Amino acid sequence: MKLLAIDAATESCSAAVLNGEIVCERDALDARSQSARLLPMIDAVLAEAGLRLRDLDALVVGRGPGSFTGVRLAVGVAQGLAYGASLPVIPVSDLAMLAQGAAGPSAYERFVACLDARMDEVYWASFRRGPDGLVVAVDVERLSAPDDVVPGTEAPFVGVGPGFSRYESLRVRLAPSLVALEPGRLPHARDALALARPLWRAGQVLAPERVLPVYLRDEVATRSRR
Repeated sequence: MKLLAIDAATESCSAAVLNGEIVCERDALDARSQSARLLPMIDAVLAEAGLRLRDLDALVVGRGPGSFTGVRLAVGVAQGLAYGASLPVIPVSDLAMLAQGAAGPSAYERFVACLDARMDEVYWASFRRGPDGLVVAVDVERLSAPDDVVPGTEAPFVGVGPGFSRYESLRVRLAPSLVALEPGRLPHARDALALARPLWRAGQVLAPERVLPVYLRDEVATRSRR
């Protein structure tokens, strides 16, 4: 299996290639230069893996939720590359990527992923670890005020993502249910690869034109903060 994953939904952007069981990856923490960094990252991981685009089985992309600009960038790049190389695309949730990143090195079973959505709101969803080690959503992805986050998973759970560092009220309110906290973790393309493998095997791929960004918030214009 040969997959290329990319993500730019937060202040970090990343690219990772799976070639059999070998993963090559790059990342950078600089939201202002994602558009300049992403394509060179892709070239670098493909070169390290000894692959060309046409050697791949599919592209994997973080489809959001997250930064409007970053999500659009990643989806647009994935679509363009997929069209050019006649490849299918596997979209993956950035909240699921967050939870998978926390699940990989830990022994914990339940996770609440939370990204800062700005405007005093957060993107969030709850996950549990499946028997194969991959996270499964236990409720739908939501956009809400931090005080309206009500996890659909049983306690205790791991809180993961910068939404927890941004909003102290969220940390304090959920503290009795938190077994661990990883507020500094961001979505990464390597975790998208892990989630995409079974989707590829199951044939759950899309033509490039059918891949849509997931924003959760309809309005793009800044509105007054609460």
